[in-house]
Amino acid sequence: MGTPTFTQTLSLPELEANYALYCRALRILVRDGVALEKASRTVAWSRLSTLHDCMPQHYRHPEQLFFLLNRDFQNQGAASR
Repeated sequence: MGTPTFTQTLSLPELEANYALYCRALRILVRDGVALEKASRTVAWSRLSTLHDCMPQHYRHPEQLFFLLNRDFQNQGAASR
């Protein structure tokens, strides 16, 4: 198996195995205040979108995840004040 790159096509099992990693990357983007438009151009977003397109009953759309994470992050900030 070769070195993974961002242009390499991954199989569905490989995408599923890295789901938590993609969610973590999205969480970091939200924490850093990255706008939706910029976040939607990331590799993590693309992979989350592929998972949602293939298995919508199991995986949320990345935009929905982005808004949920953003809401949670803002609620955490308000609770710490």
